[in-house]
Order: sequence, then C-alpha cells, then structure tokens
Amino acid sequence: MKLSQLLFSFLMGYFCYSLIEIVMRGYTHWTMSLTGGAVLSVLYALNSRRTMTLIRSCLLGTVMITAIELTVGIFDNLIMDWQVWDYSDMPLNFLGQICIPFSCFWFVLCIPARFLCRRISRRFGNKKAVPIVSEQPCDQ
Repeated sequence: MKLSQLLFSFLMGYFCYSLIEIVMRGYTHWTMSLTGGAVLSVLYALNSRRTMTLIRSCLLGTVMITAIELTVGIFDNLIMDWQVWDYSDMPLNFLGQICIPFSCFWFVLCIPARFLCRRISRRFGNKKAVPIVSEQPCDQ
C-alpha cells in the first residue's frame, strides 16, 4: 500500500464525513473532520486485504469506528469539554460518547465506504506499490 493511497483516503474521509455532518446536523467540528479522515484511512487499510468480505468489513469497521469515536469523544467532550456531541439521551450509550444506534449507523456507512475504498484502490491502479519505510526489508 502506497503512502499516497493512505493520504488520498484520509482526505476523502476528511471531506466526505464533514459533508455528511453538515448535511445531517448543519455543522461540524474540526476534530470530526480529522476523525473522518483517520477512519477512512483505517477502513482503506482494512479493505485492502484480499480476504475481506463485505460483512466482515462492516463488522470490523463498526468496531474500529466505535473505538475511534469513543477515544475522540473522551478527549473532545470529557477532557476538553468542547461539547462536540452528546449521546446521553440515546439508548444503550456509554459515557454519552458512543451508543448502539450510532454503531448500527456506522455498520451501514461501512458499505459505501468499502466501495469508496475499492474505487480509490482502482484509481491508483494495480501498479507495484512502493513500500512504506517501515515495510522495507532490512539488508543484513
């Protein structure tokens, strides 16, 4: 996987998630834009595996997104008190930062995200990827 692919997937996640939030809530927060970028980069890496099926992608994506959402929520909302979101009134929530209904939404959102990841992969072609520095073999 090329660094350019990860960067492009980050930027797509940054802008697409920001757009979703603006359409759904009328506004977004800069940390949510960064989180959207990070999430799509993780999903891109996850979906680059040959054995990844749609259902597995959605299940793992849901777990990853929910974990990232909890981490960002604890920082943004509980530590920094920025009040970016509050799920306290949602059923089955944890600390008001994550909840089952939004985890179900993340599952569904993983479907178009998977197709976007595949589209990005095709856009960059099947050329031999230049390995990221940490993936290069050591000459000994």
